[in-house]
Amino acid sequence: MAEQLLRLSGGNPVVAAVYAGLFVTATTSLGSLVALAAHKLPKWSVELSLSYAAGVMIVASFTSLILPAIEASGGFSVVAVGIALGLFLVYLVDRFVPHEHLVKGFEGPPELGRLLKKAWLVALAVIIHNLPEGLAVGTTMVYDVGLGVVTAIAIGIQDIPEGTVVSLPLAVLQGRRLQPVAIGVLSGVSELLTAVAGALLFSMARPLLPLGLALAGGAMLYVTVKEMIPEIYRKEENELLVTAGFFLGFYTMLFLDTML
Repeated sequence: MAEQLLRLSGGNPVVAAVYAGLFVTATTSLGSLVALAAHKLPKWSVELSLSYAAGVMIVASFTSLILPAIEASGGFSVVAVGIALGLFLVYLVDRFVPHEHLVKGFEGPPELGRLLKKAWLVALAVIIHNLPEGLAVGTTMVYDVGLGVVTAIAIGIQDIPEGTVVSLPLAVLQGRRLQPVAIGVLSGVSELLTAVAGALLFSMARPLLPLGLALAGGAMLYVTVKEMIPEIYRKEENELLVTAGFFLGFYTMLFLDTML
């Protein structure tokens, strides 16, 4: 698959990132389309899908981003700075952009939250989750197309239930179908944009690529540890199921890494 992408892109990592970004956008959109046919989700489905995504992201943070950053930089200091930058940047977004988690509730400036409808607050929460994923795809494409393909496949797989999680509850809440699907598609487009932006930036500034890989890894770790894991265990229900979902995602990413 990596060879095919290389041929399609002409060896250009930015073009390869466009194709990979379109793939993850399509998988998110596919999950969102469930809202057209289904009427409700089981109570445990949100936590299960988020736990699966968390398992994928934990492994991808290290195997696709942090460890390649260490290899590319040949040391620890650049990677440490990159991880810290990733943590800080997502913290700023998390702190100052109003958004609402389906389980955890509202976060961000309350005065801005009052200006937005609940549907958009939920969409912003998913977009914040997706930004590091898109950046991960873009930076890994610049580092190695094969690794970028594996990362895109793993993220795309976990984006299917993630797209359903954002669209279906909104469809039930609003009694509509098309607007929640559109919001789910929009969350996928955010990954495409950050994938292309990351690939463009670090293909133009290759000496900074180790920093970019570590930054994306730090951002994914922040989202996973601070946002996703607390959310899936917040209700203290179905703990065994969501733990199993986490390790299913964990093993999925490990398996995909063996395909390199």
